[in-house]
This record gives sequence, C-alpha cells and structure tokens, in this order.
Amino acid sequence: MKSINDLNRHITPIASAIEHSVYRVIASGWFVLGLEVAAFEKEFADYCGVDYCVTLGNGTDALELALRSLNIGQNSNVLTVANAGMYSTAAILATGATPVYADIHPDSLLIDVTDAIHLISTQKIDAIVITHLYGLLADVLQLVQLANSKNIPVIEDCAQAHGAVLNGKKAGSFGDIGCFSFYPTKNLGALGDGGAIVTNRNDLAQCVRQLRQYGWESKYHATLAGGRNSRLDEMQAAILRIMLPLLDNWNTRRREIASRYSKGICHEKIVTPIVHGEEYVAHLYVIKTTDRGSLKQHLAAAGIPSDIHYPIPDYQQPACAHLFSEVSKIVTEQQCNQVLTLPCFPEMTHAEVDVIINSINTWKV
Repeated sequence: MKSINDLNRHITPIASAIEHSVYRVIASGWFVLGLEVAAFEKEFADYCGVDYCVTLGNGTDALELALRSLNIGQNSNVLTVANAGMYSTAAILATGATPVYADIHPDSLLIDVTDAIHLISTQKIDAIVITHLYGLLADVLQLVQLANSKNIPVIEDCAQAHGAVLNGKKAGSFGDIGCFSFYPTKNLGALGDGGAIVTNRNDLAQCVRQLRQYGWESKYHATLAGGRNSRLDEMQAAILRIMLPLLDNWNTRRREIASRYSKGICHEKIVTPIVHGEEYVAHLYVIKTTDRGSLKQHLAAAGIPSDIHYPIPDYQQPACAHLFSEVSKIVTEQQCNQVLTLPCFPEMTHAEVDVIINSINTWKV
C-alpha cells in the first residue's frame, strides 16, 4: 500500500466517466463560471439540504469568505479549535480577527462544549467555527442552540465531513453557513483544488458570490472589500458531478473499514475510536498511543503507511505562536502528541484492513 489514501485506486474505476465529463467541458468552450458550475452548485445544495451553494477555489477561501460574509474582521473574536491543521486559524487571521481556542474532548477530539460555554460566557465571541474533524460531526446541535441564544453566528467547517448525517440533516446545514473543501483526498474530492459554502441565507450566499470575484456587484464594479479571484473551474465542477452520486456509498464503505479497525484492534497501548453511525464518514481513521514513534516505525517496517493529523496545535505554530504566548490547552496538546492516522479509503479490502490490524495487535512495546 503506497499511502493512507490511494487516489489511483479511487479514481481508476470512474476514469472513463471523468474523461467524458472533461471532453464535454472542452467542447463547450466555456471554462470558468459556466453551466457545469451552476449545475454542481444546485446538485450539491440539494444534497446538503440547503437553498444555496457557492463554489470557490479552495476550502480555506470558503472559511475566510464565510467569515467575511458575517462581517468578521478587525476587533472580532472567533471561537475555534487548535488541533485541525491551521485551516480555521489561517482563515480567521486573514480577516484580521483573533482566534479564541476552545479545548477538545479527549474521546472525540472535537470541540469541548463545556470549555466553549465557559469562553462564550467570559469574553466577547463574534462567531464560532465548528470543525467536524476526521469526518465526525461535533456536538453541533448543542453548540448551535448555545450560539443562537447569544446571537452568535455559526460556521461549520465540513472539509472532512461531506455527507455526515445527524437527525436527518447533513453537515453544513446546521449553522448559518457551511464550508467545504474538494481537495483530492477529501471524501468528495476533485482532481485539483476546490471549495464551496452552503447556506440557507440568501444574503450570505450573495455576499460570498461577490467576494469570490473581486467583490463585483456587476462586472468591473466592486462594492465589497475583501474580494479576490476564487472560482471553481468548469472541469472540476464536471468531475465533482460524476462523483457526487457515489459519495454515500463511498462513505458507507469508509464506515465499514473504520468499524472493522475499531472492533479488531486490541492493544493495551492503543485507544481506538468508538463505532459510529451516519454522523461519521471516516475521512480519517485516527488512533491514539503514547508510543506513537515506536508504532509508526513498526508499521513502516511492515510496509504499512501512517500519518499524523495534526502534530502541532495552531497556537504553537512558528508562524503565529507570538500571538498566543499565554494560550495553553491541556487536552489539545496531549492529543496532538498521541494521534496517528491509519489507511482508510473506500477501495481498501477487508484483507488489507486485517493485515494492518494484525500488525498493530502484534506490536511489541
């Protein structure tokens, strides 16, 4: 196995359909903001159960422009988590706002609602970014209820949670606006960069639609500050239209693999995720161990790839640590030192999963 996410095996079965979609775009002679983008935006909005989808150049732009659409900027504080690879932090800082970090729950590795409640009650919070990390929905119902009671807008970071479902609602449909990435390794991944926001609010959709193209209200007439060029191109939209109808089956297979891991791994030095339902789409299968280096080396010796998502809390990153010298989140720091990602993609066989399970269970510490 070459990597934790073998894209060649993922794409090959649908390569012919993808080629046809690309030729269709070439034949149209229209390559940016055309019929394919419009069709995908409608199809993805319907899939997520919302009224609007606006596609963008990437998922980080989705987060930043979502924040800007909610008037987040200088002197704004945005509640988020620090164990998710700098994505929300980068977007928040780009607007001029300040990230306020909640700790995470040691079991789910998602935002700790108790700490979030404490922070909201003790300081000014202007928006909340709820990160559905590793494909698992956070405590979104409780957090949205809390935010609504305080008139705080909610952004869902769904970059790792395409298609996750809770109480019949999909990721991205709970808060004011949901943000997606279509980076190739995502559950719904293009063959290049891409992103989108989804929302039920026309004002937010219209604002992001302007911001993605220079802030134009009409051609060459910019009325919104903070605009840029961030557009999903026609070829990527056409490719995503091929993949979208396959997403639920892919997610089902990912859950099966994750369940097999969780039921099969039995080692005193390893903590596995619990077996989840549809609220989890197994974007990444992440275990925890206090001897990560030893286990990673053991797996590599057996030809099994692994990775670490994510090893450094955002507030300790060299690029911005000077801004957060007094920030320390105990659970976040502990878990960043323990997490290890195993291969998990829809084309994995049971036999491949079992080889990895056996290798882990025979690891000698």
